[in-house]
Formats: sequence, C-alpha cells, structure tokens
Amino acid sequence: MTQLGPLKSYTYVTPLLQLCCSASLALLMPLMATSYLMLILALLLTFAITASTTGGLAHTSYLKKGSSLSVEHASEIIQSPDGTFSFGFYNISSTAFTISIWFTNSADRTIAWSANRDRPVHGSGSKIVLNKHDTLVLTDYDGTVVWQTNTSSKGADHAELMDSGNLVMRDQGGNILWQSFDHPTDTLLPTQPVTATAKLVSTDLSRPSSYYTLRFDDRYILSLAYDGPEISNLYWPNPDFSSWLNYRISYNRSRRGVLDNLGQFIASDNTSFVSSDWGPGIKRRLTLDYDGNLRLYSLNDSSGSWSVSWMAFSQPCEIHGICGWNGVCVYTPAAACFCPPGYVVRDPSDWSKGCKPTFNISCRGSDQQMGFVSLPQTDFWGSDLDYIPMTSLDACRIQCLNSCSCLAFEYKLDSNDCYLKSVLLNGKTVPGYPGTAHLKVPQNLLSKTISYVHENSEILDCNSSNTKVEVLSFDSDAHSNGGKATTWHYYYGFLAAFFLIEVCFIAFGWWFIVKKQSTQSEIWAAEEGYRMVTDHFRSFTYKELREATKNFKDQLGHGRYGSVYKGILRDKRIVAVKKLGDVKQGEDEFQTEVSVIGRIYHMNLVRVWGVCSERKHRLLVFEYVDNGSLAMFLFGNQGLLQWDQRYKIAVGVGKGLAYLHHECLDWIIHCDVKPENILLDHDFDPKISDFGVAKLLQRDHQTDPNMSKVHGTRGYAAPEWASNIPINEKVDVYSYGVVLLELVSGRRAFELAASGTGDAEIAMRQLVWTIKEKLKSGDWSWITGFVDPRLNGNIVHSEVCLMLEVAAMCMEKERSQRPSMNDIVEKFSSFPVNE
Repeated sequence: MTQLGPLKSYTYVTPLLQLCCSASLALLMPLMATSYLMLILALLLTFAITASTTGGLAHTSYLKKGSSLSVEHASEIIQSPDGTFSFGFYNISSTAFTISIWFTNSADRTIAWSANRDRPVHGSGSKIVLNKHDTLVLTDYDGTVVWQTNTSSKGADHAELMDSGNLVMRDQGGNILWQSFDHPTDTLLPTQPVTATAKLVSTDLSRPSSYYTLRFDDRYILSLAYDGPEISNLYWPNPDFSSWLNYRISYNRSRRGVLDNLGQFIASDNTSFVSSDWGPGIKRRLTLDYDGNLRLYSLNDSSGSWSVSWMAFSQPCEIHGICGWNGVCVYTPAAACFCPPGYVVRDPSDWSKGCKPTFNISCRGSDQQMGFVSLPQTDFWGSDLDYIPMTSLDACRIQCLNSCSCLAFEYKLDSNDCYLKSVLLNGKTVPGYPGTAHLKVPQNLLSKTISYVHENSEILDCNSSNTKVEVLSFDSDAHSNGGKATTWHYYYGFLAAFFLIEVCFIAFGWWFIVKKQSTQSEIWAAEEGYRMVTDHFRSFTYKELREATKNFKDQLGHGRYGSVYKGILRDKRIVAVKKLGDVKQGEDEFQTEVSVIGRIYHMNLVRVWGVCSERKHRLLVFEYVDNGSLAMFLFGNQGLLQWDQRYKIAVGVGKGLAYLHHECLDWIIHCDVKPENILLDHDFDPKISDFGVAKLLQRDHQTDPNMSKVHGTRGYAAPEWASNIPINEKVDVYSYGVVLLELVSGRRAFELAASGTGDAEIAMRQLVWTIKEKLKSGDWSWITGFVDPRLNGNIVHSEVCLMLEVAAMCMEKERSQRPSMNDIVEKFSSFPVNE
C-alpha cells in the first residue's frame, strides 16, 4: 500500500502509550524546567503518533490522489471516522476478492456495497488506486481494469468513507464528484435513496442466476420485479391489485425512497413501512436477498448478529420465480420446491434454475397422444396464452390440446374460467386456492406419473372417444351406484374419513414433536430467510462409503492421489470414491479446502458429491463417469475416437480449465492436466477430474519417480516446475498443449518428441518449433502423416491446424508467451464451424 493521505485526527493511541504519556505528564509538571524529561515526553508522543499512523492504517478515513490499496495487504483498509464501516479488499474466497464496504463489527463482516461483485479480482497483484487522472481504478493481477469511476479530469482530491457508509470522491473544495450511494448493489443504508436510476439487484456469488430487482416501474411505483433473461414481471406490491388498492400513488415523477435513521422507509409513491424496533441508535440495512424477499435488518452490537425487523413477504411462495421455470412452491408447512410429474430439477444446488421436462412435445406431423396431469390448488401466475371465461373444463382441455404453444391450462371451478398457459413460471400450491393446473404431457408418460400422485388419485376418462385425454387428479370424485349401495358408501365413507382424520392428527403430532427437536438449520423461512435449496454436497460416514463400495472391492484405478473405487449410494446413485493418500493438513484446513471443491459446478468438470473425514480416513465422493479416461481411448484398447469427438474433447477441456482459472470463486490451478485426468461421459463430453486435490495433499514428491520436483507428471509438466519460481495457471496451459498434441496424433507426446539427444525437454522444444514452422509455410501435406493413422484420413484439416497452432502457443517455454485459457476458448469459439 502506498502512502495514504494525512489523518483528520489521531484518535488511536494504545492503552500502554496512553499510560506512559499520562505518567510522563505527571512527572513533568513539577519539573517543567528539566529539558531531559521534556525530551522523553516528545519521544513518547512521536512514537504514539507513529504507531497510530502506521499500525492503524485501518482507521484512515480517506485515500489521497496517487495512493492505493493492494490486495496483498488486505488488512490495510479505509474506515469511517466512527468505525462503523470499512472499505477495502474483501475476501469472498481464498483467491477471489471484491472491493467492498462492510459493517466492521458485524460477526460475518456483512457487505453493504461492492464495486465488482460480479467480477472478483485475484488475490495477488490486484490493487485500487486514485490515479493522476482523478479516477478511482480497480485492476486485476494482470493489469486489466475491472472497475473505475467516471470522474476523469474533474479535479478529484481524495476519496473518503463517511459515517453513513457512503464512499465519496471530493475535489479540493469539498464538492462531491462521485459517491457509492448513487450506485447501490443489493443493500440500502439509512439516508441512501433508491431513485429512478439507482436500484437494488439481488446477488449471491455462489448462485449467479438471481434476477430480482427493487426499482421504480413505468408507473413510477416502487416495485419488486423478477427480471429474468426471457421474461419480466412485478410481484410486489400485489400485481393483481390496482395501485389504489395497494395504497400507492402512481406517476409521481420524483421517484425517490429512503430509509431514515429511526427505521422508517418512505417513498414518493406512498410506500411506507417501519422497523419493528423503531428508534435511534440502531444500525440497519435494507437488503434485497437472493430469494427475492426485501428485508430490513437490525444489528445487535454486542453479538454482531442481524435480526429481521421487517420483510415484504412472510409467505415466500408469493415471490415470483422462486422455484424457477416449471417448478412449484408448496408449504410443507415450510416453503419448499418440487417438480411436477414429467419434470426433473435442473440443478439440485440451485432451485432458481427450475425444472426441465423429460419429454418433447411434437405438434405437427406426429401421432403423439397427449394427456394432462392435474395439480389441484395450484397456480402458475402470468404468461396467459388466452383467457376464456365461462367455459367447461372439457372445452378448456380441448383448447389447450389443439394449441402447440399451450403447455398447461388452469381451470377455476368457482367461476368456470379457463387460462391457457404458454409458460410455466411462478408456480405455487396454496390450500384453498380455487383453481387447478393441468399440465400437458405425452400419453405414455401418464402411467409413469401415477406413483407421483396421491394414492387415492383416480384416472378420469372424459370424452375418450374424441380426444383420448387422461387427467390425473390428486382428488378423486365419488361415483354413485344408486340405491342402498349409496347409503352404505356414505356409512363406510364416514368411518373411513373419521379414521383418516385420526391418523392425520397422530401423524401431525408426531411430526411436530420431531420438528421441534430438529437442528437449528431447519428454521422458518419467513423469519430467517428462505432456505429451500437442497445442497448437493454432503458429508458421508466411513461406514456409508464402505457399504457403498462393498468394502472397496471394485477398484476403478489408482492415480497420483490414491485409489478410486466404484460404489452405489443408498439413493441408487453410482459414484466414484477416492481414498486419499497422505493428507498432512489438519481437520479444519482439510474441510475448508474440500468445501471449495464442493462448490464448483461446470459441465466439463467432474462433480464432487461429498466428503468423508473420520479419524485417519479422507475420502472424496465424485460422480461416476461412464466411459472412463481419455487415456484409455488414445493409448489403450477402449475404442477409437473419431475426429469430431476429439475436437469436442479439446474444446470442452479448454472450457473446464478456463472456468477453474477465471470464473469460479476460488481460482484453482489443476497442476496435473493429462489424459488420465480427463474422463468421458456417455456422450463423450469431457470432464476434468482431480481439480483442487493437489492442495489437499502435502506430499514428498521425491518419492514418486513419475512426478517432477513439485507437481505435475513428466511429459506434461511445464519447464518452470523445475525452477524455484512461484507457479501460476500457465502450468495448466502448457499441459493442455501437450494433451492437444496427443489428441491429434494418438500417441504420447514424449514418443513424438523422442530424439537421439536423450534430453526430453530439448526434443519437445524441437517438436514445437517444427510444428510452428510447418504451419507458417502453409503446406498441409505433412498433416496426414502426423495425425493418428487409425483415423484413415477422416479429419477436418482446418481443425487439425487450429489444434496444432494452439498447442504450439500453449507450449512456449516462457510462460508469459502462453495464452490464457480464456483466450484459447475464445479462439476456438471464433473459429468457423466446418460442415
């Protein structure tokens, strides 16, 4: 950190120095003429001031022009004069940082504002500086400008953090040139306004699919909106009511709302609410949370914890899009999401992505028979394809069946209204709702969905001679047989109903007792925030994994980090269980590193389902990938990969590495990219394995003859592994280049580079130089002899040249000459597709 501006006041003096100063003053009064004691006092005061300005940099309230903050010294921060807020580099993971303002004394250092929440910077080399051009600039490790203020050439003198939490840039006259209050993220602080141009946008770095905003709509009413990529609608205030019924005033052009220091919020459209702990002296924040609920929080100064003092929704299912596309929100009694019959969840770790159908609807030129699955008391709000009042259920069903765009219809028995749906979003099941949603599904899927429906459901065949439509309902209708049978049916029905009520009462009582004894993590969503996302990552016991693998019987392979076994979990999932070798880390450190790996999800990375850490046992549970490793196809007898499959593998591996290096929250260097660590699924899409595992093990690599000095397998290790310089992600880029050569040639790269010199590195350098020269010449005649002969010339020459060109770039000796994985993916993406 370079030199900061002078302190406004020196308020920080250590207790020891204060004691020394007080004692010195007591001695000094009767001995005022003694120059010796005056000298001691002067030295003590100088030392106190020095300690305050150097050791107490965190208490500086502003940044002068030419000064900077460095991520390497993240503890050096700017702080508001009263100490409530801090500004600086905020670590959202071990390697990813944002430049943020946070509550200093909250237990979790709650963020109030971030400049780059959607684009974190690296934990090395990043900095923010108030430069000579009067601009506050945040740069990443490679000098890339990530964020900057629009204050160029405006005479900025310094940036200052106010007691309100507002970061302001002022000129020498004290005029404000820029302020963070004009650019909120997901939180409003007291006295910070929401305006026509300043809106809140929800965020969650682990789930980037949040689309909720707090903004003034086109009627100038302050609203909560679901602004998805394909659809946008308002859900607060109640969209079914007029502004008058919602007690709002429309078309007030001032468009401004603010939370005052007492806890009351007032807006120009008459929006008003008050904190339950209304009054002075409490630190508050108004936050639009990831689940789409707007909550007012109050800080407990003694514990540093937050409590909810007001919220927009006590019933989370009213929030639009909370269960994503095709998902349905239901109270069990806590809010939860489920997929309707015929649909499966897209991502168990993020319900906002919703559900996807297991079928395709074919409309024209198809004999596909369609039916309907009924969800009573269920509504999919909005996206009405058509509205047909006062019609019959059968007519409504036929209307939807005859429309290719109709995915479902809703029928209300109380009003006989029919709503045809083109989109299934904002689904919710609410007891007492008068409508029933009927979802269109293929006829052959209906029998499979019976198990999904209540056991008392009944198939109703309505007008089967014409439409052959089956409707599955959660409620069964009574069918009368007439005469005495009807009387007996009523009698038995009464007894059955009474018995059923008794059973339900006992079951509910038992459930309530168990629920009360459950852990604190199972809390009511309306009070503590909606937690309906099922975490895909979990802890396993050693006994579970031993049973799943049948005492580690079926070994899939043995690699650098340990042996891998096939297993079947109790939920019938097939998994790969890796028994890790010498783990030198402590329990806490191991759990921390594993949790980082568990949060990573990308289609070209093997997913980590869980971990076991019991006593000496350290195991990781991965998804099982059907076709094994790339090495088995290239160098074994598993089968022949065609050219289009090889090219797809090259691109997929590049995307996976780019995600690890640049996109996930904790940037990860793989350290051992090779065909053995690239697995192929049933569609031959590649999945990189063993990422992040290198950090879990602290091994003595001198005992492994196949390993270089630190990490990496010989033949794939970058030259810098042999030196003592710190490594970066470019070691993976080099290994990726070697893999590209092997995909093209079908042989190990060290076999291609074999020469009489005996020096493998020199031979590899020679091979790369030869490829570069031949590519420059424009002569493609040599390619046929270089490509895997098993392909019999069935290749795309331009794609071969591209892969060889990228391989040569990746294998440059100087790592600064190698491209980043993002550059490589962009190069592949911009390459014209060959038919």
